[in-house]
Amino acid sequence: MKPLSKATLDFLNRSPKLFINNEWVDSNSSETLPSINPATGEEIFRVAQAGEEDVNRAVHTARTAFNKAVRDMNPSKRALKIQRLADLIENNLEPLSQLECLDNGKPISRAIADVKAAASHLRYFAGWADKIEGSSIPVHSKDILVYTHREPVGVAALIVPWNFPLVMAIWKLAPALACGNCCILKPAEQTSITALYLADLIKEAGFPPGMAQVLTGGGETGALLSHHMDIDKIGFTGSTEVGKKVLEASSKSNLKKVSLELGGKSPNIIFDDADMKRVHQSLVWASFYNSGQECTLGSRVYVHKNKLNEVIDELVKRTSNLSMSSGMENPDLGPLVSAEQADRVMGYINTGRNEAELILGGNRKTGSLSNGYFVEPTIFTTSNHEATILREEIFGPVVNVTSFEDEEEIIAHANNSRYGLASAIWTKDISRAHKLAQRIEAGVVWINGYDLFHPAVPFGGYKESGIGREMGKSALELYTREKAIWTQL
Repeated sequence: MKPLSKATLDFLNRSPKLFINNEWVDSNSSETLPSINPATGEEIFRVAQAGEEDVNRAVHTARTAFNKAVRDMNPSKRALKIQRLADLIENNLEPLSQLECLDNGKPISRAIADVKAAASHLRYFAGWADKIEGSSIPVHSKDILVYTHREPVGVAALIVPWNFPLVMAIWKLAPALACGNCCILKPAEQTSITALYLADLIKEAGFPPGMAQVLTGGGETGALLSHHMDIDKIGFTGSTEVGKKVLEASSKSNLKKVSLELGGKSPNIIFDDADMKRVHQSLVWASFYNSGQECTLGSRVYVHKNKLNEVIDELVKRTSNLSMSSGMENPDLGPLVSAEQADRVMGYINTGRNEAELILGGNRKTGSLSNGYFVEPTIFTTSNHEATILREEIFGPVVNVTSFEDEEEIIAHANNSRYGLASAIWTKDISRAHKLAQRIEAGVVWINGYDLFHPAVPFGGYKESGIGREMGKSALELYTREKAIWTQL
């Protein structure tokens, strides 16, 4: 295991502060929250708890910055600052990845990949900063000119989850900054460290005071932002239940613009003509990547009856060989993010024991890993499509494998969910694949692959999986508003 860098150790020795107006300040209440290393259960850091006074101060600072410095900033200047931030993230790859690994628990190689992805995402949206265009609209009159103009929404609060802390922060910051907004980033209370480290890089990149701020805290801090009358936009990624509260807060305050990237219960559909070698290589990661703490997790595996036994046998074999340990040791799987999450996942597993046949796993890890939040990758099988483990998002290393016979049956099962985030189809019949892709009620369909992402490709869900699309050109709509301008000539 590689030792922690000096930059990482220095950061972990810092006192808990909030980043407001390009300065590190104490919270008004001086209250703090612990950051726990989920591999050991030990406290590694404390973060400040932002209260109402802190939120009001950050919002006022953002509004002032937007009106005085940011609204009229040259787009190419914004692009240069975003590119500079990407450079700084790459230059700080080691401390950022180590801090992400310690705080979240994921394997260090995955944390490194996340940091690189964050930089790539910034570079993509830097390219959009000076290309946010309107259009002219013919209205069949030579005496009238009509055109549209896209302008920033103003002050955006960005609330991000704990499963991909840095990447999710950048998924929101990059388009919001490119569009010319002032942003208040609220990281998850369990995983705030890399957002705080990012704040120093934001200042070093030359963003004006107030353009990007970081407020740490628990759910009450997010609620204060969601209800605030002077925030124009909320971008939220997290559970469907909390997402509904964010949307309700908008309706009860100033009808601020809201985008939501929420839960999923994704079907992974395998036909009997699929390339089984590729299926077997993908399936273990589609099922257990990031210890199952991923909204796109293919937790509902549907296999044609002719291949069911083969798929189960191979999945069990490959899953049994996965290593688990502290993320800094770079295992295949790390711990779950918190004791609360481990208990939640075990609750679903215990429910599953009464609903389905347990094929593999189903326990907390013991021995040298007993102090951490390690849950074994777990495989069930049941044909009861109303079972809890098939209906609810578990957000842990738990999948169910079920057989099907024909296309109509599998479409019915795939769409039998309140969620509609992601899905996959494995078949060599490309005509069938595209026809089924049109019928699956999900915002993302992968054909003969899984978990494929690129900054240029929109991502988001149907039904209770969210509102709006992140990434790609579509994300610009989340952080701008359109104005129609009529001119009588």
